[in-house]
Amino acid sequence: MSWKSTPERYSRVSIALHWLMVLLFVLIYASIEFRGIFPKDSDGRNLMKDAHFMLGLTVFALVWLRLLARTLGVAPKIIPTPPAWQSALATLMHWALYLFMIAMPVLGYLILSHNDKPVFFYGLDIPPLTAKNVDLAKQIKGWHELGATIGYWLIGLHALAGLGHHYLIKDNTLLRMLPGR
Repeated sequence: MSWKSTPERYSRVSIALHWLMVLLFVLIYASIEFRGIFPKDSDGRNLMKDAHFMLGLTVFALVWLRLLARTLGVAPKIIPTPPAWQSALATLMHWALYLFMIAMPVLGYLILSHNDKPVFFYGLDIPPLTAKNVDLAKQIKGWHELGATIGYWLIGLHALAGLGHHYLIKDNTLLRMLPGR
C-alpha cells in the first residue's frame, strides 16, 4: 500500500485512513447518541460508552498516521485550480479537523481519568492520566460536548464542500480521495 501521494491523487494509505475515520466518526457519534436507549448503569449503556471511548482512542492513534502520510509526497492538485480564498478555507478546515481528532480523545481520556474510571482499549486497561477531580471532570465534559457539537459542523461542512466541488464546481477535489480509482 503506497504511503506517498502523487500530484494526481492521495496515497492509498491516506485514502484508506480517511474513509476508516469516516466510519469511526459514524460509530463514535452513534454509540454516544444511542446510549440513551438503554437504562442507566445497564450492560447495553455501558457497552455503548465503552465503544465510544475505545473508538475515540482509535481515532487518536490513527490521526498520527494520517499526519505522517500527509507529509509524504505532495498534495494532489485540484483541477481546475480553485480561488485562493477557497484554498485557504480548505487548509483551515483540514487543520481544524486534525485538531478535533487530537483534542476530543484527549478530553475524553481526561474526563475518565478525573472521574477515576477505567479506560479499556482493545483489551488493555489504560491507567488514568490524573488524580480524581470530579469538578474538573464536569468542566472538561462541557468542553468535550461543545467540541462534539463543533465536530458535527466541521464534518458536515467538510462533506458538503467535497460534494459541492464534485457536483457544482465539477473539479477533481472529491475524486482525489475516492478509493479504487
